[in-house]
Amino acid sequence: MKKIWQKDQSKTDDLVNKFTVGKDLDFDDRLAKYDVIGSMAHCKMLAEVGLISYEESTAMLKVLDSILEDINAGNFEIDKSAEDIHSQVEAILIEKLGDTGKKIHTARSRNDQVLLDIKLYLQQEIREISALVDTLFQTLISLAEQHQKVLVPGYTHFQIAMPSSFGLWFGAYAESLLDDVELLLSVKNIINKNPLGSAAGYGSSFPIDRASTTSKLGFISMNHNSVYAQMTRGKSEKLLASALSVLAGTLSKFSYDVCLYLSQNFDFISFPKEFTTGSSIMPHKKNPDIFELVRARCNRIQSLPNELILLTNNLPSGYHRDMQLTKEILFPAIDSLKECLEILNYTLPNIQVKDGILEDEKYKYLFSVEKINEEVKAGASFRDAYVSVGNAIENQEFDYDIKDLQHSHQGSIGNLCLDEVAHQFHKIATKLQA
Repeated sequence: MKKIWQKDQSKTDDLVNKFTVGKDLDFDDRLAKYDVIGSMAHCKMLAEVGLISYEESTAMLKVLDSILEDINAGNFEIDKSAEDIHSQVEAILIEKLGDTGKKIHTARSRNDQVLLDIKLYLQQEIREISALVDTLFQTLISLAEQHQKVLVPGYTHFQIAMPSSFGLWFGAYAESLLDDVELLLSVKNIINKNPLGSAAGYGSSFPIDRASTTSKLGFISMNHNSVYAQMTRGKSEKLLASALSVLAGTLSKFSYDVCLYLSQNFDFISFPKEFTTGSSIMPHKKNPDIFELVRARCNRIQSLPNELILLTNNLPSGYHRDMQLTKEILFPAIDSLKECLEILNYTLPNIQVKDGILEDEKYKYLFSVEKINEEVKAGASFRDAYVSVGNAIENQEFDYDIKDLQHSHQGSIGNLCLDEVAHQFHKIATKLQA
């Protein structure tokens, strides 16, 4: 297929072509739908401002609609000889409509095309990720409500610290997801600006109507400065990578907790055996491979911002071919994160928590702070009470009634503010789906 920038029949060197196209065609499959949608909006606008006739616009829209139907039905393939999805769509228009098809590129560059495609694609991926996060959030809130008074040891420095509860544990990760989606919404708002009309980065002398394409494509605003519009290539990817890395950090930490709590040394939780794997040599093993892989994948995702910074930070303004590689860095990571969310949503509702954990003798000092608080309430200063209880522990004279202290502590952790957290999450999740 002839390149859209070729002026004669001379052929690009095969090795040069292979190297410069790279893996782009593989990732352009994801952008095909958005390239057509962008072309349809651009085509309508060209007719509105008189750069093409309405008859020409109607003819092009009919072909573009047919291409979109093929894409949605899974029947569209990018020709291996094409340079990218933009070339493919334009080639089909020219094949079907001749000279009329050649007019689709009026007042447009591949630079603002790919910017537009990526922005539309990333917004849809944000919607899909936020829907998966919503499911996980609802599960965590439900588990927090169900187990809010089931006590579990809290740890600092991997040392037994103070009593906690499964409600606090599940609720903590739910609230962490609240912050994660708030960051995701901020990134979506930045991406949600129309770059179309910036052309190669220096605008167009044609009388185009950027407000028209902004409205037709559902953007909340536009990138007003054409040079800056091109500067958002790479920036959009970095911002989303940062938000995804923060979300991945939450999933990684949760998965680490699960791996700890599943081990025999902790034995706080369990899962049905079909969610664990065995050992080739040790028949007693039930390995938490799911959560180890979520942890590993999410730790890789947390490296994304740095990788994109290294790729883009040494570039001046204007477009550079380096940007092509942002797709092969970010797109697979999006897939991986969605798979992690999907497997957590599948397995987590089956978690089983253990009751009576704190009755084990090794947790007897877990309630030392409760004893201090009792003495303070009886009139002692905190410091004197701290010394008194500390000496009792050192002298192995610490006396406690586990059931009384458990009952007392259950009352102090009963209010987890789950309704308020859920309300805030719902407001943000609704905006993310818009």
